[in-house]
Amino acid sequence: MFMVFAPRKLAVSGLALLLGLAGCSGLPSSGPDKRDIKSQAAVRVGYPDRKVGIDYVLLDLNKEALSYFQHAEKTSLKNGFGGGRGGAPETVLGPGDIVQVSIFEAATGGLFIPEDAGSRPGNYVTLPQQTVDRAGTISVPYAGRIRASGRTTTAVQAEIENLLANRAIEPQVLVTIVENRSSQVSVLGDVKEPAKLELNPSGERVLDVIARAGGLSTPGVETYVTLQRRGKEGTVLFSDLIENPTENIFVATGDTVYVNRERRTFLAFGASGLNGRIDFEESNLTLGEALGKAGGLLDGRADPAQLLLYRTMDRSLLTRMRVDVSRFSGSEVPVIIRANMRDPASFFAVQKLPMQDKDILYVSNSDSTEVLKFLNIVNSVTSSASGATGDFVSTRTSVRDF
Repeated sequence: MFMVFAPRKLAVSGLALLLGLAGCSGLPSSGPDKRDIKSQAAVRVGYPDRKVGIDYVLLDLNKEALSYFQHAEKTSLKNGFGGGRGGAPETVLGPGDIVQVSIFEAATGGLFIPEDAGSRPGNYVTLPQQTVDRAGTISVPYAGRIRASGRTTTAVQAEIENLLANRAIEPQVLVTIVENRSSQVSVLGDVKEPAKLELNPSGERVLDVIARAGGLSTPGVETYVTLQRRGKEGTVLFSDLIENPTENIFVATGDTVYVNRERRTFLAFGASGLNGRIDFEESNLTLGEALGKAGGLLDGRADPAQLLLYRTMDRSLLTRMRVDVSRFSGSEVPVIIRANMRDPASFFAVQKLPMQDKDILYVSNSDSTEVLKFLNIVNSVTSSASGATGDFVSTRTSVRDF
């Protein structure tokens, strides 16, 4: 005997059936669902309401806030090492340098120039080339061991002259660097010809040694230059070296210049035309340009008033913006920058806000989108119930005909 169900009861029954099937382990699945993961966990760690627990600042983008972003502080070589102005550092001798010492006397018959010097051009003698030893000294006859490491050739010359003053006839000394092995700088990374270069005594700047290493092998706008010197380190964008000559400081003996490209990317999520990781490519981006690369706002989903940009900001910058950061520890603070694209003026603002590497761009769904999602679920349930009613009527008719 067949039982007749009202369409309303069928709708309720269909909804109950869908809810029951949702928990059925026999349905197709690509892996364990949330209930399996939760029930089988040996230990659960977290807040009862599943909050992440990271505090952040919500900052609305406006004219006043925009002025701080446009003048954000940049990393600097000049502030860390100095040397942007003034002369080049003096070249000093060091272990491994090959030098040549020439000694002049005012007349023949002295300590180094015999009486029968003949027609030789000048009263001087040139000693064999020698290497500054590991102790940092060189040897000069009748003067003994002379400390050379860490001193200029002028200082070494003066000491030799002083030591020979009572033995030679008005001696004058000339110390010449034949091969400078201690005054070198290493240029590594994304340059065409990485090398260890001898420094020019006249002085060389960061861009000079990069040029001697063949120049960059990567786009300058994504390339960083790091200078390492005696345990200190400073990093600056290559483009800043070009735009700001004071950052192009003199290099010194033993420096290491490391050039590396850091591909700049941002993440786009939510109701934008394109989601995922997006490259800056070979240009700087503003928030407006980043939104354009992400496909813009989806008309059918996006809430224009809730364009969100996630980034970490320097604590000192937020302090200057009069933001209360007392709840945060450390030098960086998580910030969500919110732009209201319903305001026509916001289109000017997003074109002035610079994007930073590893920013996250999120476009919220509108409230109407969430309502539509619910209505689609209700519609699918009622459609299933309507279909079940039609199937039942067809079956009953077939039985009667039989």
